[in-house]
Amino acid sequence: MSRIRTLILGAAGRDFHNFNVVYRDDDRYQVVGFTAAQIPGIAARRYPPELAGPFYPDGLPIFDEADLAALVADHRITQAVFSYSDVSYEYLMHRAAIVNAAGAGFVLLGPRQTMLVSRKPVIAVCAVRTGAGKSQTARRIVRLLRDAGINVVVVRHPMPYGDLAAQRVQRFETLADLEHQHCTIEEIEEYEPHLVNGTIVYSGVDYADVLRAAEENADVIVWDGGNNDLPFYHPALHVVVADPLRVGNELTYFPGETNLRMADVVVVNKVDSADPSATTTLRKHIRAANTRALVVSANSPIVADRPDLIAGKRVLVVEDGPTTTHGNMAFGAATVAARTLGAKEIVDPRPFAVGRIAETFDLYPSIGPLLPAMGYSAEQVQDLETTIANVPCDAVILGTPIDLTRLVHIRQPVVRVRYELQEIGQPDLGQVVAAFLARCPG
Repeated sequence: MSRIRTLILGAAGRDFHNFNVVYRDDDRYQVVGFTAAQIPGIAARRYPPELAGPFYPDGLPIFDEADLAALVADHRITQAVFSYSDVSYEYLMHRAAIVNAAGAGFVLLGPRQTMLVSRKPVIAVCAVRTGAGKSQTARRIVRLLRDAGINVVVVRHPMPYGDLAAQRVQRFETLADLEHQHCTIEEIEEYEPHLVNGTIVYSGVDYADVLRAAEENADVIVWDGGNNDLPFYHPALHVVVADPLRVGNELTYFPGETNLRMADVVVVNKVDSADPSATTTLRKHIRAANTRALVVSANSPIVADRPDLIAGKRVLVVEDGPTTTHGNMAFGAATVAARTLGAKEIVDPRPFAVGRIAETFDLYPSIGPLLPAMGYSAEQVQDLETTIANVPCDAVILGTPIDLTRLVHIRQPVVRVRYELQEIGQPDLGQVVAAFLARCPG
């Protein structure tokens, strides 16, 4: 019987996991390759033979998803497996239409097919959209576990943008590890806050191997999800963060609605900055989708380290890249700080953008007058530095969760702004973690 010719649509993360877990060792399938979307510069690479397994001794090509229709036709694809996240249902079904029109089936793998089972209890922290506050929620849960005397490590959703074979299993304990392993700004934004808090982080490409390494070093594993993707590991507790600033997205974005329906706990975040009517509507949507989940309310107060540099000044706001690009957020922590602390003007960086940063604005024309901290390559980091230098402003407000000045020289005065999770009333995450430990002691 001929093998089922399969193309995996991805963005350097979930696609590799789906291949490793479902297709790599199954001789019923002939995986032709991967496609690449969302992330710049990840196409035209190759999934290496060291990871691809014995059926693929030459590895597998990674194509540009822009050529999807031709790829399906030219490679006689039987099925295309959609394997990335944070996309609208409209976007998702456009991809299905392209694949179907070219003659192939369109596949969405389910959680039972793709979630690995851990020997240690797992708490998964996921979201309905990128930028909902997932990372601050994960940090809060890690602190609660550590305060209870639990040895905990974080396993972060993959972002393997470099040497895939070398990134098979990654362990981060110090900030020096970030440099040693050539992390991009996007990776550092996810790892650094945990490391600063003294938490070891694992990541990589082969998440069965990552899991085995994490299990040797932890009593409890916290899965820190990416975008609005599903967990890679079967959780004993599934916490999902919802965002009233984008109310409605929890029911219209893939696979965020699936997370919402699977959740044991839903954190309604950003209550302090959302319209009360939006929060009320979000709660109705949560209950319509999931009647059993515990709902926790939370604020995301901002803290600026040098607020005196904002009041009455012309400022440039720099925000988290993925949140303001494919995450579709019109503002972040830096913008909130500029508005609430009385900035005279938020200077639009678009006229001053160069190179890869200018290309980002072209690709995402709705970004608005803020600068996404894009840094997937050395060239993009340099263009980010040049763009910041070009903007005539009195101060730069950094809304990214890292100290960007370690990576980019900024000549203007800098203000760092952070979000932290702050639960409101009862129930809170302390009660959630206590209940988890009572039934799943570490």
